[in-house]
Amino acid sequence: MGQDLRIGQDSSTMTRAGLVSARVSTGQLADVVALVDDGQWDLPSACAGWRVIDVIAHLGALAHEAVEPPAPDPSLPANRERYHDLRVDERRAWSHAEVVDEWRAFTPRQLEILEAAQEPPRSGQPVEVPGLGTYPRHLLANTMAFNVLCHLRHDMLAPDGPLPFAVPEETDALVAPAVEFMLAGLPQMQGPELAATVAQPLVLDLTGPGATTVTVLPATRQDARLTVRPGAGGATRITSTASDFIAWGTTREPWRDHCRVTGDTSAATPFLDRLDII
Repeated sequence: MGQDLRIGQDSSTMTRAGLVSARVSTGQLADVVALVDDGQWDLPSACAGWRVIDVIAHLGALAHEAVEPPAPDPSLPANRERYHDLRVDERRAWSHAEVVDEWRAFTPRQLEILEAAQEPPRSGQPVEVPGLGTYPRHLLANTMAFNVLCHLRHDMLAPDGPLPFAVPEETDALVAPAVEFMLAGLPQMQGPELAATVAQPLVLDLTGPGATTVTVLPATRQDARLTVRPGAGGATRITSTASDFIAWGTTREPWRDHCRVTGDTSAATPFLDRLDII
């Protein structure tokens, strides 16, 4: 991950938790996919501009590219969200069955690749994810854990999404790896744009399943990134559940609906207004 990040960099703390979370969320998604009828596939999801089937197209495209990486193409969008939109658009003419089949065919192979990435020395190798930053290879499992959990629970399923199906309640093992990826990406995805909003340490206190407490430290140079470190190291505190952080930290929902800020509210507000983890 980025040089300014301290969370998860020590190989002695590395675990396979991201892979476990990704497998659990994928199994829960498979159970939901089996219940969706043709009409429900075309309902708008809570991910702006995407139908429910488009969410599966996105996850299938990610799995396909993990297994069969495409050749570099400088004509593709540099913005990661626009890149994902393009890959979804390429599949809009596919039948529902074709989209689901791609996801089913490549997801198990993606998980196998991520499992192999947990073993040293490859596990610590830096991998650049275009538009998102650089991460140790083992943490790529956390990106999948985040993607599947977020899209399933916040975009597809009620109350935010249109599908009326139930899944098991969230657990630490499910949520914590997704949050770890978000915190790893926080200093990198928006770079100086986000760093410019932080002038003093901000404590992010996440509660419930996936609970953790970290401090966002100001950049030390004008062109540098923020630093995220474990523990509470400041007087201004932003409190939210970890599950809600997945929603507001990705701007799916307003942070004001989920966060309690104590200390210097004026110091936290610019950061919260600008944060947008992809």
